[in-house]
Amino acid sequence: MNEKANNNKAENQNMDINTDENISGTTHLNDPVAETSALEKINAELEESKDKYLRLAAEFDNFKRRNAKEKIELIQTAGRDIITDLLDVLDDCERAQKQIETTENNVGVKEGVLLVFNKIRNTLQARGLKVMESVQTDFNPDLHEAITEIPAATDELKGKVVDEIIKGYYLNDKIIRHAKVVVGK
Repeated sequence: MNEKANNNKAENQNMDINTDENISGTTHLNDPVAETSALEKINAELEESKDKYLRLAAEFDNFKRRNAKEKIELIQTAGRDIITDLLDVLDDCERAQKQIETTENNVGVKEGVLLVFNKIRNTLQARGLKVMESVQTDFNPDLHEAITEIPAATDELKGKVVDEIIKGYYLNDKIIRHAKVVVGK
């Protein structure tokens, strides 16, 4: 039996254990190529995960900035509907002011009404309302709404705003109402 065990031991030593998976053995050789490819695969997955993380973080930062900007714009134009409704009242006040200025009858009434008009104007201006200056400026379809065209008195007035029917307004540098104007041709 000793001789048979020695023969088996010699056979096992001469045998390449990596060639046949069905033969049992006590030593296993690791494939160095498989180890490096597995390591490279893990490193590639790690780099991909890092890239996804960086992209997600950048996208979140962009979202926060965009959200903050929208919030600021919303706060600035929060009273837009109320101020837009008051514009018609302001227009009526200006028409009444023109009538009062042409009438010389009642000085006390005139002063009282003018104080109210000035108070409305100052309140709206404090909230960010600005009047759009249109008369004798170049016609700009982004700012003006042309009601009609009339022949210009001079060549300098061609393509310019000759008269303003209804004033345009800005609220915090954003147009809330376009000026309705007459353009010279």
